[in-house]
Amino acid sequence: MPELPEVQTVVDQLIARNLAGDTIISGRVFWKKTLAELSMPQFLHHVKNTTIEDIRRRGKFIVLEISGPHTLLIHLRMTGRLYLAGPDHLPQKHEQVVLELQSGKHLVFYDPRKFGRFYLTPAPEKKLRHLGPEPLSTGFTTKVLARRLNARKRMLKPLLLDQRFIAGLGNIYVDEALWHSRLHPLRRSHTLTPREIAALYRCIRKVLRQGVQNGGTTLGQGGATFYAAPGAKGRNRRALKVFRKAGQPCPRCKTIIERLLVGRRSTFICCRCQPADPKIPRRQIHPTGPVPHGR
Repeated sequence: MPELPEVQTVVDQLIARNLAGDTIISGRVFWKKTLAELSMPQFLHHVKNTTIEDIRRRGKFIVLEISGPHTLLIHLRMTGRLYLAGPDHLPQKHEQVVLELQSGKHLVFYDPRKFGRFYLTPAPEKKLRHLGPEPLSTGFTTKVLARRLNARKRMLKPLLLDQRFIAGLGNIYVDEALWHSRLHPLRRSHTLTPREIAALYRCIRKVLRQGVQNGGTTLGQGGATFYAAPGAKGRNRRALKVFRKAGQPCPRCKTIIERLLVGRRSTFICCRCQPADPKIPRRQIHPTGPVPHGR
């Protein structure tokens, strides 16, 4: 699933291609379930002749502010891609929504797994208000993170993946941040020392900024991996230290990286750099087998 750096990369590319200021003149929906709340006729009626005034990101949502009473929220989910195509664009397999623009361009939503969703709503705050703080914002500080960690007694990996706790983090960047900060994914949040919290704060922001600078992380080939636009791979894969590197030496201490299952999610760690709490039962930290398809 695209995470904060991947979604921000999509937003940045749409801004760079001057999507803001363009007007939607018509649309086609090829998979009606992509529309989360409205019927196809309702959706097309409400977006027709609206101007895209602003594009931004909130957590893993792409937010299109359009003229009129509605806002369009787009969640890419597992395999969604949102990009601008030229005037000569022809429908391709796995395109679920195509919006024709006054400039002649087409805003294309491509989604092989069909999990992505469009929310056209007059009250976007109802969908977004449950999200936690933005980890790259100025309002997200070490004190904010400490307060939120200390108020819970959850394992770090599932907690950091919870969008209500921090918005935008996913499997890749949580594993990387925990490795950089030398924290085991099964540590309980309330047991972290002030020094460990400060390290986790720095490392979360470090790996996210790095991901944004590198245009996101593209893993493997095929339609299910991340591309900001057709053929536009993210470059962050070569910067990863542990994610999807089971069986390889840790770049810091050369111990072999292991794969665990934490909350049914593949999790990659160096057991030497990220020592487990001795109170954690051995059955919870025992390495698993080969990496399954996906994350």
